[in-house]
Amino acid sequence: MLFLLQAVESKISLFSLLQKGGWIMYPLYGLLVIAIFVFIERFLAIKKAGTIDPQFMLIIRDHIIGGNIAAAKSLAKSTANPVAKMIEKGIMRIGKPLDAIEKSMENVGKLEMYSMERNLNILSLVAGIAPMFGFLGTIVGMVQLFYGIASTGEYTLNTIAGGIYTKMITSATGLIIGLIAYVGHNFLSTQIDKTANKMETASADFLDILQEPTQA
Repeated sequence: MLFLLQAVESKISLFSLLQKGGWIMYPLYGLLVIAIFVFIERFLAIKKAGTIDPQFMLIIRDHIIGGNIAAAKSLAKSTANPVAKMIEKGIMRIGKPLDAIEKSMENVGKLEMYSMERNLNILSLVAGIAPMFGFLGTIVGMVQLFYGIASTGEYTLNTIAGGIYTKMITSATGLIIGLIAYVGHNFLSTQIDKTANKMETASADFLDILQEPTQA
């Protein structure tokens, strides 16, 4: 029993281990918080933008073919997603050449893409900076290591432990945070691409609808 108690006491908690990374850990914590916040905020926004009623374009088609342009415009205006905004712009341009309608819809699509991609560069920045902070911790750890040896004149485990802790913990933490930000950025970019494909499909469908004969 005594041996088990000593074994438990000898174990170090994750929090205590991270503390041994020194002051470099604080900017790394900040980068992690920023990465998580940006990912969650963008994920929710992109998910909302990509949620499109599969019946939306069918209803728009029925209204336009039936000559009820006002109803089609009202539906598009009351639907909050990039596809609906593109279609609303296209409906407002009905009567103009197809090239002009397509161009105006493309402009709206570009603005919506920019809106979805907003702040994604922050994740890219974190993915690049976090490992660099970890590398800085490696340098700090080595400085501590050699300073300890120079101060004591001894090359013992106790002398070099602090520097090794700083070196290993900051490097590992920086790489993990950078990896999290990198994966998050690529995941969100994939979701944006899926929404962009939906926008392109809806735009093509809308232009096809305009070329169908109306019933009015």
